[in-house]
Amino acid sequence: MTADALTIRQAGAGDAEAISAVILRALWETNAADYTPEIISAVAAGFSPEAITRLMAGRRVLVAVYAADVVGTASLDGNVVRSVFVSPDCQRRGIGMALMTAVEALARAVASPRLLVPSSVTAEGFYARLGFIALRDEWHGAERTIVMEKPLA
Repeated sequence: MTADALTIRQAGAGDAEAISAVILRALWETNAADYTPEIISAVAAGFSPEAITRLMAGRRVLVAVYAADVVGTASLDGNVVRSVFVSPDCQRRGIGMALMTAVEALARAVASPRLLVPSSVTAEGFYARLGFIALRDEWHGAERTIVMEKPLA
């Protein structure tokens, strides 16, 4: 995969199925190392194509496209980064970083002083490498997320 062949763009309604597929694969193949099948099932229920379409109505959703395929996604909801996922076979190739660079640019364009991210246990190291600092743990039933922050000023 070459960086020049990767495109980050605003998601459109026609991307909902591909976004859902990327997220579900990442949940079941990557996040499953840190979460039980019950937690993965509960989280996955919120990422059907129909749910993605609803999310796109209230968030800035981006997709990473390589060779005409959606291979990653990220979104910005106010100053909160949400739903950052990369297809398991494309992870560790800079796609997540490219998505986060684009999300950060969106936040800076509206003068957000900081970004927050409710990180999965799985992604905590990724966000830390991008300059996010853990603020606190939050629990949603048995699901642990780490709220992290990155100042933009």
